[in-house]
Amino acid sequence: TAAALIWGGIAGLVVIGLQGFAIDHKGWSFVWLASLAGTPGPKQPGMGYGAFLAALSFLMLLGHGLAARGVCRGDAFTVSSIALVLGLIIVFVFFPIGKLLMSAVRDNEGNLAPVEFFAKLFDASIWRLGCMPGWNRLLTALGWPADAPSCGVAWNTLFLGVAVGLGTTALGLAFALIAVRTGFRAKGLLRTLTILPIITPPFVIGLAVILLLGRTGAVTGLLADGSGHLADWIAAATGRNADWLRVPRSRWIYGFPGVFLSQMLAFTPIAFLVLIGVVQGISPSLEEASQTLRARRWTTFATITLPLMRPGLANAFLLGFVESMADFGNPLVLGGNFEVLSTKIFFAVVGAANDQGRAAVLSIVLLAFTLAAFWAQQRWLGRAS
Repeated sequence: TAAALIWGGIAGLVVIGLQGFAIDHKGWSFVWLASLAGTPGPKQPGMGYGAFLAALSFLMLLGHGLAARGVCRGDAFTVSSIALVLGLIIVFVFFPIGKLLMSAVRDNEGNLAPVEFFAKLFDASIWRLGCMPGWNRLLTALGWPADAPSCGVAWNTLFLGVAVGLGTTALGLAFALIAVRTGFRAKGLLRTLTILPIITPPFVIGLAVILLLGRTGAVTGLLADGSGHLADWIAAATGRNADWLRVPRSRWIYGFPGVFLSQMLAFTPIAFLVLIGVVQGISPSLEEASQTLRARRWTTFATITLPLMRPGLANAFLLGFVESMADFGNPLVLGGNFEVLSTKIFFAVVGAANDQGRAAVLSIVLLAFTLAAFWAQQRWLGRAS
């Protein structure tokens, strides 16, 4: 019967899960099990393919049982596919994230240490605001010690995410309006150029920025002293030295400017793909009616077009913000002394510190920022779709 299939599948999955968590490569996983059994227990380096096939079989039994109960109109294949996808997400996404977040309240030896959690959460390197004008002056006036002349990693990530979200939304909207509302002839080329950064590897844009604007980059050499292959070609073609602006060489590209520029180039196509569908979905007759009533173009855009595009703008901003938060390659290549949460989490796990608790705390901060952005988007849109 359906009930037997459902309960049989659940029982099998529970038994396999308990057996996997109770025994590890050293014996019993928990002290109370070792004391209860009185022996070190069996050793289990890995459950193997047999356990995988058994778990898959129990999951299919559960799916067929739910289908027999009428779930998804009794389609066993659909229910089983959904169960398989959910199972993979739980095992390979939620379980590792849960283990990481649990380590936030434990020390490096695995002992429960909630005090360390709060110490790491409110660490000055995460929340200091020394880069803000007048902040240290305010702290000194209050009798508190001044912060280091830089912002914490949380504020760096938040400021960068907001700037990238606003910039990519504005550029994506401009490209979408050009592609849909104007007679621009090279629309196909525009679409190709805006989609091209999506299919390139993450490090390519950062490396391209360094090769162009780095201390020894092509553009930097051209503007500084007219050196490089491009400058030589211009000098040979014009008969004059390409020493144009005499801009001194510097490392300005490493830090916030470089990361912001590379993320703008990388994530603007995402905003463009979102907003071009939004602009195409707005009927031109509404704008034509406004202009027929002698409204100016800016008035029409501000009162007709922009409110209709508000859900799309919010979605584009949210995507740009979240992509900036999650980006690892560009901050790693161009960050320099400008630290963000993604790189800080990585080096906390694989670096010499090997502090999983700190990585977990930073992950919680990153998750809080993304959830807050999603909540703000929902509050701003209301019931608009």
